Amino acid sequence: MVWARRQGAGTLRAVPVLLKYALMQLPGLALAAGVLWLASEWGWLSRGAALALLGVWAAKDAAMYPLLRHAYGGAPSRHLGSERLVGQFGVAQEVLAPTGYVRVAGELWRAECTRPGVRIEPQGRVHVHAVRGLTLLVTPGEQTPPAGGC
Repeated sequence: MVWARRQGAGTLRAVPVLLKYALMQLPGLALAAGVLWLASEWGWLSRGAALALLGVWAAKDAAMYPLLRHAYGGAPSRHLGSERLVGQFGVAQEVLAPTGYVRVAGELWRAECTRPGVRIEPQGRVHVHAVRGLTLLVTPGEQTPPAGGC
């Protein structure tokens, strides 16, 4: 990541998203310009056609920015992988007594119910409160039917 000094504060802050995007597009633009220049030198394209194609290339990059800016912006999350699921709700895919599989955020995860003696039935709602390795530690979630063991 490219960094710049904030005036007077002595701390680092990220370069603006548009500048990061533009810097990432420069190698492709330079390559396209070189190929088009060679094509015009060797007589495969007129200079006007080469400039028009280079303009189309730059316009493509400009048109893609609104679609891609979220990929270049923001600080990386502190929580990666399964840790990002802490605090979310999911649905049991099989009986959790105490282990089984749950679906959280559209993904299937191994889970363990941390309440002793509690049995969570399939389709029962669960709440992710921690992660141990690749196993989600869950408790029965809100609105779990009484038949779910809570």
